[in-house]
Amino acid sequence: MRNVDYIIVGDGYAALFFAHQLIQSNKSFVLFSNGKKSASQVSAGIVNPMVLKKFTTFWLAQEQLDRLNETLDEIEKYTGNHYLIKENIHRIFHDQKEKELWLSKSENPDLKPFLNLEFKTLETIKNPFGVASVDQSARLNVEGFFNDFKHYLKTNDFLIQENFNYDSLNDHSYGDISFKNIVFCEGIGVKNNPFFSEIPVIPNKGHHLKVRLSEKLNHQLTLKKKHFLFPLNEEFYYYGGTYDPNFRSEEIDEFKKEELITGLQEFYPHDFQVEEVNFGFRPTVKDRRPILGNHPKHQNFYMFNGLGARGILNGCYFAKELFQHIEFEQPLIPEVDLKRFNLEQN
Repeated sequence: MRNVDYIIVGDGYAALFFAHQLIQSNKSFVLFSNGKKSASQVSAGIVNPMVLKKFTTFWLAQEQLDRLNETLDEIEKYTGNHYLIKENIHRIFHDQKEKELWLSKSENPDLKPFLNLEFKTLETIKNPFGVASVDQSARLNVEGFFNDFKHYLKTNDFLIQENFNYDSLNDHSYGDISFKNIVFCEGIGVKNNPFFSEIPVIPNKGHHLKVRLSEKLNHQLTLKKKHFLFPLNEEFYYYGGTYDPNFRSEEIDEFKKEELITGLQEFYPHDFQVEEVNFGFRPTVKDRRPILGNHPKHQNFYMFNGLGARGILNGCYFAKELFQHIEFEQPLIPEVDLKRFNLEQN
């Protein structure tokens, strides 16, 4: 019998950032990964404190940014790499009104730390009204983060690469593993979890393109008009992603593919080639708040879900909140507490 403090089920941002909290606190654990690429692993990795449709910020934005920087510094100590690419998002203005709105919003104390007032004109793309930078924005090296973290887990015997079987789960044991607490970080997979299947997580399908540009950009910035464009490497660029909470088939939606192609053509006037079309299902919640907490009957069964499009920031920030709650009985912020839903006593 193997004895551990925690079992983690899942391998997206929620799971890995929670695993980091356990590593930091010298807690023993195992993480179950089914080996499939989650929405986190195909995400853009955008770290953005702004809602760029409305030029507003969001709940706990600065606090989440600060914790992400602190956490990635901690992770670097055992993986040997830092994953934050500090290349700001540059918003391409649609028209003069948007530019004026940016100026007006920058007077708001909550937005001032993020809205840079130095307007630029970039070569290679169409930007007749200019662009402006979102300060403190960045992107995560998603592939490097997941590859390195999983390698660390595997090397240290934390990783179990197999499907989790709910039928083998008892209150404090799973097969030949005994545990104190179990944390389910399954994204949309929670719908198959008999203990938390009633949680209202909404799958939001997102498509993105991997493209080859005929005229490479002479900068490493992340550009944003309708969607995000940034370099993946010397050869390819990422462009995406879409939002669709209604279309849930496991197939590429040709309409969304064309939406992306049209969106890129709006500001990139040169030829480009679509090399790949990818999609994933983000776990979203109607009130746009993550879901943390324990089952009303199985007190040591926890869930960590509903990170939505801000998986990096939400995952990093609330992983520590959940850990502090479990270990030190720190109250959860009511807005994210699982108790806001009426979960049946399964």
